[in-house]
Amino acid sequence: MLWLRSIIYYSLTTLIALFIGAIGGAAWGLGFALLVVSLACLFHIFNLHRLHHWLENPQVDNVPGSFMLWQEVFDQIYAEVRKQKKAKERLAGTLDRFLSAAEALPDGVVILDDNDRIEWCNPASCEHLSLNRKLDMGQPITHLLRYPSLRDYLKEQDFSHPVIIRISRPSEQTLSAQVVPFDSTRKLLLSRDITQLERVQTVHRDFVANVSHELRTPLTVVGGFIETMIDMPSSDAKTRETHLQLMYEQTQRMQRLVEDLLTLSKLESGAQVREEEVDIPQLMQLLRTEANGLSQGRHTVEIGRLDRPRLIGNHDELHSALGNLVSNAIRYTPPGGTITIGWEKRDDTVCFTCRDTGIGIAPEHIPRLTERFYRVDRGRSRNTGGTGLGLAIVKHILHRHQAHMLITSELGKGSEFAVKFPQARVIE
Repeated sequence: MLWLRSIIYYSLTTLIALFIGAIGGAAWGLGFALLVVSLACLFHIFNLHRLHHWLENPQVDNVPGSFMLWQEVFDQIYAEVRKQKKAKERLAGTLDRFLSAAEALPDGVVILDDNDRIEWCNPASCEHLSLNRKLDMGQPITHLLRYPSLRDYLKEQDFSHPVIIRISRPSEQTLSAQVVPFDSTRKLLLSRDITQLERVQTVHRDFVANVSHELRTPLTVVGGFIETMIDMPSSDAKTRETHLQLMYEQTQRMQRLVEDLLTLSKLESGAQVREEEVDIPQLMQLLRTEANGLSQGRHTVEIGRLDRPRLIGNHDELHSALGNLVSNAIRYTPPGGTITIGWEKRDDTVCFTCRDTGIGIAPEHIPRLTERFYRVDRGRSRNTGGTGLGLAIVKHILHRHQAHMLITSELGKGSEFAVKFPQARVIE
């Protein structure tokens, strides 16, 4: 122990001084003792100076060395500093991992002090709230984000629920923001982009409203005819037959709508289907035959260019999707028009085309054609037997086959629907 060694050292010095005093006299003994004490004081002062100098820059690599008692002191200092350095490195590593995790979060994280000034924020929060990680540090967040809903939310101090922030620039965006206090002076402002979720909810509401609207009309017609037939004299057979025919047409329309809804639901569920080698030239002949049956001689249906490559895919789904495009061309082409289907090589891949000389589509409608129940002309679509779900089904089938559709059209001159398939699905 350090104190025990000091006692032994000074006791030994005293014994030597006494021995010298006994032999050479008291003066010699006292002189030796003073010399030893003086040298010890100088030694301690020198090491204290070295310790003071080290404390000005306490690094583990420059701990001074010495001997005797001071060596043990410096060894203990070195061990303690090294232990603290390792603990600091562990803490720094933990902090780095925490910061890396916070940086990678898809949700925005902003640390605020007790005056709502920004102390730290991650990249997602900069993207959501248009913050600058260098310039905005220390700024009150309400000075940078001038949204009344957020200002009132921070002022009311009721953080049990999130607040919705709607941003219009640079693009329309909806954020859900919530404050979470995590110590006596600081709190987290968490932001989440719910734009897509809100759009899905809007689509769901529109979908339910559209389905209700689409079913209401035929049900009203059928119900009205049934009431009429109940009160109708049994002798009026011709009127009864007309009403029954209209009721049949409306029930067929409801049946087609339900079948399309079931098909769309099956496609959206992502269920796997069996894929095989599809003979597209043979499928083109089948599409032409079906088109002639639907047209009943009112149109000219032609097969244009017909290259030989085959395709890997599901025959029934491709038949449904491509047949839908052909049937739409017939419905929206006046009698005497021409529908031309083709299977041709384009840009190192193959493409199905369906051209018509029909009424055409205005440019503003083209981006929305594959939306559910979207119709350019609602009255004409219903009169031709459409459910408003055909192109939505086509979009999902093509997506399952990694294909995409290009639509070009001009009012009064006709349209072209071109479906390009990936080269990976083509068999030469």
